[in-house]
Formats: sequence, C-alpha cells, structure tokens
Amino acid sequence: MNMKTKIILFGDQSLARRAYTYLTYDSPYEVVGFTVDAAYLKEERLFGLPVVPFETVEAVYPPDEFGMFLAIGYSQVNKLRAEKFRQARSRGYNLVNYISSKATTWPDLSIGDNCFVSTGSVIEPMAVVGDDVFVGINAVISHEAVIGEHCTITHHAVILGEAVVSPYCFIGANATIRNGITIARECVIGAGAVILEDTVERGVYKGNPAVLLPIPSDKLPRI
Repeated sequence: MNMKTKIILFGDQSLARRAYTYLTYDSPYEVVGFTVDAAYLKEERLFGLPVVPFETVEAVYPPDEFGMFLAIGYSQVNKLRAEKFRQARSRGYNLVNYISSKATTWPDLSIGDNCFVSTGSVIEPMAVVGDDVFVGINAVISHEAVIGEHCTITHHAVILGEAVVSPYCFIGANATIRNGITIARECVIGAGAVILEDTVERGVYKGNPAVLLPIPSDKLPRI
C-alpha cells in the first residue's frame, strides 16, 4: 500500500477546515496537524490533530519530513497569504497543491505551488497558473490564459482565452473576463462583473459592463 505524503495546514478557520476535508478524502496527502500564528492560537487541537504555533512549527514538523498547504483566504487582496507563502518557503517547506479529482485539467498544465483547484473547475490547454492561486467551484480558465501569483478566482468565474490576470487579484463569483483582456495588479472584480477592457492597477470594478469605482482595492474595508 502506498504511503501518503504527510502535510500540515496553515490556518484553522473555514477555508482550512474545508481544505482538511478535500485533502483527506481526495488527495495523495495526509494532514497530520495545523499551524497558526501564536497570537491567533485558540485551540490546541482541530479534527483531533495538534495545532501548533507557526513561529516554532519546524521543531514539531521539520520541513524535510513534512509538506505544508496554506489554507488562508483573500484578506488584503491575497497579501496575507502571500506573506505566509514567502515565510513558509524560506523555512524550506514544500508547498503542495490540491487539484480536485473532479476538476478538468490537461497534461500541459503549468501550475505553481500552493494552488487550490476546486470541484468542477476547468483549466484549458496552454493555460498558465502561478504560485498560490485559489480557483473556486466551476470556475473556467480558458486556453492560453495566464493567472499571476497570489490570485483568487472564485466560484463560476470565467477567464476567457489569452486573458491575463496579474498578481494579487480577486475575481468575484460569476465574473467574466473577456478574451485577450489584461487585469492589472491588485484589482478586485466584483461578483457578476463583465470586464470588456483592460483594467487599471488596484482598480475595483462592478456591473455589466463593469465600471471602475472611486476607491482603490487597498482602501476597501473588506472584499
């Protein structure tokens, strides 16, 4: 019998709890523990597994024996997750991916580390997905589209062919990005928005067709 690769999850909130279920029942990995920053450590066990401070995680789960997955949401337009990504990688952890067995991908898929591809998602041939990208349920990334690092593509969003989504973007549920369009860095595309033209950096867009709101993404109180 093949032994599963043992990993730990960063996080203890909703996304981490869901990731635990996905990884436990639909991946080649075995989750053996959780880690969070010491200031946010409230419970010592989750799903019967230890929760340890991130500051000292190597002492319990050394990176030459355990992988890690960062199950962190899109706070600060994904910048919190990006910072933990850098810290975990600098400590030597292999950051694993979860790609649902119910997602559709192709052998030529180029994908980075710490990516999450949900049930029903489709990533078409010649698409490129960077590090630390989360793809929601039934999202579509079409042929030759490029998704930059530290992005979140939520449920049923559609990125059409040859479109580019730059790093640190959030694409809301049911949003559509027209083919060949470039979404600039740190944009927030609202739920149901239809983007027909290139966007501006830190732009916040909503509507069909989408309009630019008078607030930059780094000033949003929440997404």
